[in-house]
Amino acid sequence: MSDLPLSSPPANAEASTSASANSPPLDTSILLSSEEISERRSVADKWLKPNGPPVGVTFGARLLKDEDDVFNHNAWDHVTLPDDFREKAEEIMELHRSSPVAENLREDYNGRPAHYWNKFYSQHEAGFFKDRGWLRLEFPELVACSEPDAGPKVVLEVGCGAGNTVFPLLLRNENPELVVHATDYSSAAVKVVQVNKMYPRPDHGKGVLHASVWDITSKPVSTPLQTDTTTSRSTSMLSSLQTDHTSSSLLASVSSTASAFLEQAASALSLNNNDIASSPSASSVTTSSTADSTASSETPTYSLPEGITPGSVDVISVIFVLSALHPKEWDQAIHNLYTALKPGGLLLIRDYGRHDLAQLRIRKNRLLDPETPNLYIRGDGTRVYFFEKEELEKLLTATPGGGEDGERMFAVEQLGEDRRLLVNRKERKQMYRIWLQVKARKLAQSFQR
Repeated sequence: MSDLPLSSPPANAEASTSASANSPPLDTSILLSSEEISERRSVADKWLKPNGPPVGVTFGARLLKDEDDVFNHNAWDHVTLPDDFREKAEEIMELHRSSPVAENLREDYNGRPAHYWNKFYSQHEAGFFKDRGWLRLEFPELVACSEPDAGPKVVLEVGCGAGNTVFPLLLRNENPELVVHATDYSSAAVKVVQVNKMYPRPDHGKGVLHASVWDITSKPVSTPLQTDTTTSRSTSMLSSLQTDHTSSSLLASVSSTASAFLEQAASALSLNNNDIASSPSASSVTTSSTADSTASSETPTYSLPEGITPGSVDVISVIFVLSALHPKEWDQAIHNLYTALKPGGLLLIRDYGRHDLAQLRIRKNRLLDPETPNLYIRGDGTRVYFFEKEELEKLLTATPGGGEDGERMFAVEQLGEDRRLLVNRKERKQMYRIWLQVKARKLAQSFQR
């Protein structure tokens, strides 16, 4: 990620001020009103803070130079890690590996991630979360969708949380043809978005927002007509038997027959308790309308949010989302995102990097599984993974399911490690935040099933 210098005042600002005192008065008739000036500013300009960096400056322009005193400021951007940093970090990692989460608790954390995120959002008010004002600097492509001349644009925010990406975007939006989809697999988070005063449209009336529950890792579940018919017939049979209180003897004589029938039906349909428990929620299930069980070649391999069709999205933002997944779920998640994007569409990712301060501060009994290093459980039960750049690159440049050798899903345009040094000047401490940032463009290929 490149850095551009902050803008500086005119070299002779004082002289120009003095000269203006002796100049003739300005013709005020040619001056623009504040409303006209505002109309001529781009949407990106409107994200600026009064004393913030100008448009075009990458986030993090305070660079630490050799001659600078590190304790002059609270934070430095794009720093170089000390020579002994990774060695010390590995010592902490070894402590994590020696005291993982108890084995009998792991299944619950992995099996009910939405449960813990629901608790998280239920315990925190919307004001607890900060809007992502840095989006203009790091992801200007997202903000560009809200410019007045952008034309029809569809944006998908995955893991929307309390809406701290979509609402800043809508607040400044000037594109009447902007459609934003906000999804999260926490129903509590989606409710926070839906009760916001800007949902489904901001007061200025430009753009529209749809919010829905969606599990990014969900797989399609086919429900052929034969399955529905057999299940309905079985349910009807049991219902008639159990509600006929006048025929207890008949019920006793046929109960074993009914039980055997149901067992055979369940076996034929490959339905068991594990299948039912692991099925995605109804909001994330993609069903097949065909009754021909032999048409397996047409069975979808993806699951998309409500209102999203394959190849319909211009930009997808996935901010601190992939880190909440188990590594076994990554492939399906990326496949779903790939399917939603248009050819040439852009995938924006920001997430935790390996040995980030948040990882080094984790206590014992938080590593979820010693065989899955760098995946942890926070105190609130939510999962968090810390990535290496190579892991994300491998996911994005993999061959699409069923594609030919040599094909790739994405062209990676940016894959950077954002390292920031935080300084506690009172205690003379130095701490390092490490984030990864990705911009990947979908290659122009035929859509996957």
